[in-house]
Amino acid sequence: MKYRPITLAACLLAALCAQVGPAAAADASPAPVEPIAALDVPRYMGTWYEIARYPNWFQKKCAGDSRADYSLLESGEVRVVNRCREADGKVAEAVGLARQLGAADSPRLEVRFAPAWLSFLPMVWGDYWVLDLDPDYRLVAVGEPSREYLWILSRTPTVDARAYSELLERLAARGFDVDRLVRGEQGGGG
Repeated sequence: MKYRPITLAACLLAALCAQVGPAAAADASPAPVEPIAALDVPRYMGTWYEIARYPNWFQKKCAGDSRADYSLLESGEVRVVNRCREADGKVAEAVGLARQLGAADSPRLEVRFAPAWLSFLPMVWGDYWVLDLDPDYRLVAVGEPSREYLWILSRTPTVDARAYSELLERLAARGFDVDRLVRGEQGGGG
């Protein structure tokens, strides 16, 4: 039996597409990350408790009671104080500065924890995008464009199970792997 080169090539191409097609569809990138439409920065100020987060290197020593305190400075920038309780009971604290990108109601911010004298370096600034926020400013999802980092924060140390579940559904629909989230432990002080 003789195979014509074109027929053989077509069969090989079809077989290759059958193998690659499903894998390519499964690896399709989700839509780009978009923050909420607008953020009332003064209303956002105050204490936010960490409910869950993606694991990250800079919170590796945090055992619980993670929270962020935001205060608006006269310059329009935001003072950021992150605290957590370490396994030995000590409270770790990181003080930083955030600045809004764009308009006064922009939900896109950048934050740095490096010393001020390094602030001219773009690499010391990290994206802080408000991705989901309830109308009462009680429950928020914060992340950045690459989906490498994600936090769920609440005004209270605990959150309503239904509100949390609905937030997870919205995040999953936007391409976030909610199975990566680690629940934060609150209640030990700090």
